[in-house]
Amino acid sequence: MRSAGNGPVDVSHPENRGSKFIAEISSNHNQDLGRSLELVEAAAECGFDAVKFQLFEIEKLFAPEILAASSVHRDRKKWELPRDFIPAIAEKTKSFGMEFSCTPFDLQALDFVSEFVDFTKIASYELLWSDLIRSAGETGKPVILSTGMANMKEVEAATSVLRSSGCADITVLHCVSEYPAQIENCNLAAIATLRDLLGEKVGWSDHSSNKAVVLAAALRWQSDAIEVHFDLDGHGEEFGPGHCWLPGDISEVISIVRESALAEGSGTKMPSEPETAEREWRADPSDGLRPLLAKRLSAQHSS
Repeated sequence: MRSAGNGPVDVSHPENRGSKFIAEISSNHNQDLGRSLELVEAAAECGFDAVKFQLFEIEKLFAPEILAASSVHRDRKKWELPRDFIPAIAEKTKSFGMEFSCTPFDLQALDFVSEFVDFTKIASYELLWSDLIRSAGETGKPVILSTGMANMKEVEAATSVLRSSGCADITVLHCVSEYPAQIENCNLAAIATLRDLLGEKVGWSDHSSNKAVVLAAALRWQSDAIEVHFDLDGHGEEFGPGHCWLPGDISEVISIVRESALAEGSGTKMPSEPETAEREWRADPSDGLRPLLAKRLSAQHSS
């Protein structure tokens, strides 16, 4: 978040627009390139700063014994993003002035997406996998870590791996891996804990789809970045559980955050320009009556 300075705020600069908002498309693309590009356009219209997809193959995501035993996990094959979609999605995203990212869930996926992404995201479930985290840091791109399910020791360890890899731009997102996350479980105060203990940029990866939660994360807890799961129309593969946002709802939240950035000002306590004339109409300390004596005399002379 922008710190108070001495001058007007230029909200055309990303650092002055409040939290950086990331649209997590997840698997709501439904393996349809046209729908993927529509999601990107909708994200731009909502005011997002970045769009993020996911690249995984279930055979590299789950152990063989899990796939053998669970049809639910085998069915996630239809959640995979076709690799050949990524160049077109990245180009479309950047044409709107947004950043593009695609979460890699294995080392080969990381190698593939690194050419296209503006930053790399490590998902909560991969937070313990140091090889993936280290390799992400070694790309030289900014890295965002989600920390759902993690304790502070695990978060510190992952962050340490990133630093040792040479990563110079780290963001750590507090997250609750509940779908949807109930408001009483969100523990947004942990955002401040992460900031104080790590000294890195911090934020919130949302699974609540609750306006109050996201606004609090942005305004009360001053998140540098906020990631929300985003769907176009309620027909995405991951919309059902209730943790995804639709365009109308999230655009309202982003608009409030942007307007709040306009209200921040320089931080210097002084009269605003419109207040200058009104200063003369304050009560005079000699008798407690309005306006100041000088203003009264001026009015007498002009009558």
